[in-house]
Amino acid sequence: MASTTFSGPVTSTAGFISGSGSLVTVDANVTLTAASNAGRTMLLDVASGATVTLPAATGTGNVYKFFVKTTVTSNDYIIQVASADDTMAGIAIVANDGGDTASIFETAADSDTITLDGSTTGGILGGQIELQDVASGVFSVAIRQAATDTEATPFSAAVS
Repeated sequence: MASTTFSGPVTSTAGFISGSGSLVTVDANVTLTAASNAGRTMLLDVASGATVTLPAATGTGNVYKFFVKTTVTSNDYIIQVASADDTMAGIAIVANDGGDTASIFETAADSDTITLDGSTTGGILGGQIELQDVASGVFSVAIRQAATDTEATPFSAAVS
């Protein structure tokens, strides 16, 4: 490595990725892996939508980021956990299309799926989602995005 400077402890388990190789295009259904996707940003880049399945939550600390590069116009962008053993805990902050206002949606105790429909639940160019594997069976989630019409929660319990 050239020009590497560290001060203090450093731990990396499939993290610290930036620059070339840090962006991964999602243009079809995909199951993520820690080795290929942790620490990277997945670009949601298909107008017809795609389903992304996360790896099982085991408390690794791995971070999975998403950026809506292409507004979904048919079907949905769906981000879901690997099995009913996992849930998501966090919030979605949604910019409303009516003025300078926002809606905030919380996950429920059984939330395990994010659905972005290109309208009421998001999936519009510029949306950002970050999930972190924080404990066995739990992903922390933070969503920042815009929505239209009557804004609605992107969270549900859909994985069985």
